[in-house]
Parts: sequence; C-alpha cells; structure tokens
Amino acid sequence: MRRQLIQPYLFLLGMGLILSSCFNEPNYSDVPAIDFKGIDRYTIAAGRGVGQGKRDSVVITIGFKDGQGDLGIGLPPSNADTLRYKSNGGWGNYQIKTFRLVNRQYQEVLLSVNNALYFPELTKGKPRGAIEGTLDFTQIFQYGTSYRLFPTKFQIKIRDRALQESNVIETDTITLPYYEN
Repeated sequence: MRRQLIQPYLFLLGMGLILSSCFNEPNYSDVPAIDFKGIDRYTIAAGRGVGQGKRDSVVITIGFKDGQGDLGIGLPPSNADTLRYKSNGGWGNYQIKTFRLVNRQYQEVLLSVNNALYFPELTKGKPRGAIEGTLDFTQIFQYGTSYRLFPTKFQIKIRDRALQESNVIETDTITLPYYEN
C-alpha cells in the first residue's frame, strides 16, 4: 500500500522538474543574431489616383535573438537618437540593401526609402533579458508605365541600442519591377 502512495508523488515531482526546466531563460549573445525566415511578394492591382498604379508589395521576414533585449527604438526616433545612429554608420537600426541581377551579376540598387530604417522598441516597459522573435519588413515596388522585371535579392542586418550589429543575412531571389531609363 505504501508503494502505491509513493509512485504518484514521484510522478508529480518528476513532472515539476520537467516543467521548471522549460522556463529557463535562454542564454543568447548580447550581440543580436538574425536568420532569414521568408520572403513573399503580393501584387496589388491598380487603383484610382496618384501612386495607385499596379505595384508589388514585398514582405521580408527575419528571425532575431538577443541576450539583452535592447532591440528597437521609440518611434518616431528623437533627434538625438537619429543623430547617434546616423553618426555611427549612416543607417538606423534596420539596414536593407537591394541587389538586382543585371548581365549575370548582382548590382546594388540604391533606394532612398532604405536610407534610415527603424523598427520599434521590442521590450518597452518590460525587464531586460533574452528575447527572440520575428520582424517583418514591407516594401513597395511600382510597375509604372515603362518597367522591366529583374531577379532581386536583399541583404539585411540590424543593430541594438548599444549599436552592436548583427550578422548579415541574404534573402532568396524574387522577380520585381524597376523603372526603365
């Protein structure tokens, strides 16, 4: 009879140990790390009015991990924050570079919309600690009256509020419209 009483307690103790081990904080580097999750293109039909021509919406999804949880910035960024980021590399906390395939070589396309990109503070009001998750970035490519389709890929990196830069990742290649000159 005593043996039957001990077994349920051992089972509950074992379950308690298993469950408590599931809630340990991950041990991530203080330098942010990212990985490529996916890229999707959605064609948006033409509407009426200026800027409402046919266009492609591109959504890039990246995963991130950071040991301190100091990713993102209050939006809109203050002048002091903007100056701090720009004076340390000339970009915000999210950098995307666009490359299109021309004559069998990828060439960088400088897009003014990508000059200073920021994503919001991810742990606002929460204690510092390890975080992980995903970020989606959306960009629009207009078809215009004269365009040509090019295979396109992107390189991305982020940085935390201490200006520590992540690794650089590259997306898969998709075909997008560019104005013909």
